[in-house]
Order: sequence, then structure tokens, then C-alpha cells
Amino acid sequence: MRLPDKTCRIEEAIARIEDGATVMVGGFGVPGTPMTLIHALVDHGARNLTIVKNDANEPGMGIDHLLQSGQVARLVTTHLGLNGTAIGLMNSGAIEVEFNAQGILAERIRAGGAGLGAILSDIGIGTELARGKQVVEMGGRPYLVEPALRADVALIHADRADRFGNLAYAATAQNFNPLMAMAAACVIVEAERLLPLGAIDANAVHTPGVFVDHVTELAAISKEYGVVQR
Repeated sequence: MRLPDKTCRIEEAIARIEDGATVMVGGFGVPGTPMTLIHALVDHGARNLTIVKNDANEPGMGIDHLLQSGQVARLVTTHLGLNGTAIGLMNSGAIEVEFNAQGILAERIRAGGAGLGAILSDIGIGTELARGKQVVEMGGRPYLVEPALRADVALIHADRADRFGNLAYAATAQNFNPLMAMAAACVIVEAERLLPLGAIDANAVHTPGVFVDHVTELAAISKEYGVVQR
């Protein structure tokens, strides 16, 4: 069987994102954040977006560009502490922010990729994180019902990709990227290196190509990626 070639131009892939979409964005701070895809989404101009990302990056970096352009209506995240822009937008009511414990955010995304409806956790019981959430009792203990997370689109950064979309990540860039690649209806990847099919050893594949829809190759690595030296 001949495997399809999923490579395309970044602008062509990003053009599929519609107003009102839920978009997962990989990364933990800088490592694994798809900076170039984010810039392309700013240029594309889709608005009223729900962004799911571990953090809000720092001013002038990553999803801060989407926040400054007014394209984000809702942010599902774990913290905003490094981004004064995000904090200001939240405090003014310009965006809605849903906070999660970091492990819970990862597990909700994993559950979405696994086809589960929700997970149960005692993390956050009796705190602000529990406000408005359903509580159930099992074995005499209370648990919060944490709905699984899925997205219309996931934006992923990979170190290596082949033309079918098999991906390998570098070091801590694995963070949220593999989970998000399984939890979205459409997965768009930026790869530092685009390789022929078979060039990534099967044992080195972190995300199989069956989860990937579009692969784009980075023409250059901008200064935003340069915070982390490898």
C-alpha cells in the first residue's frame, strides 16, 4: 500500500482553521511550541478561538501574538504568570480563562485522545479549581468529574517528520505534543527536518503518522526558538 504524502505549505494548512475553532497548541514554555504555525494563524486571522495550551508563553512570544491580535476568546491553561498581556486580558474580561492543575490538563487531553468522556480526580477538591464542577463519590471519597478535552485542530512542533507524518520530538519538546496529536480532529505539524518515508526508525517514532493530517517543513528557525539551546 502506498502511504499518502501529507506535506503542504504552512499557509495552506492553517487556512483550514475557522472562526470559533478550538485549537490545541503544543509546548511547555518554549520547548515544543510551534512558533511558526502560531504566526501563520495570526496572519490567517481566524477569531473567537479557544486555545488549549499549558501556558501563555511570555510577552512577544508564542500564543502572546494571538492574544495581542484579539483572536482568542477563551484560554484553557495551567498558568499565566509569565505573561502580563494574558493577565490583563483576563482581569478586564476580554478573554475567559479556565485554569487546570498541570497534570489534570495533560490527563484531560489524554482522555480525549483515548475516546473517554471524563476522568475522576480528587485534585482541587475544596479549592477554586472545583468551582462549578460535578462531584461524585466512590469508595467513600469525593472526586471531581473532569471532562475530556478534544479540539478541532492541534498545532504541533516536531524535530523530525517524514512525508506520511510520523513524528519524533527532541527531548522535553515531547511534553504536550504527543497527547494533543491524538486529541484533535485535524493535526498540523511544523517539523525542523522533513525526511523521506522510512528515515525515522520505527522505534524512534513518538507520534505515528495515522494521527497527523498535514506536515509543513520549517524554512528557518526564528529567534523565538533560540531561548533553548540544543
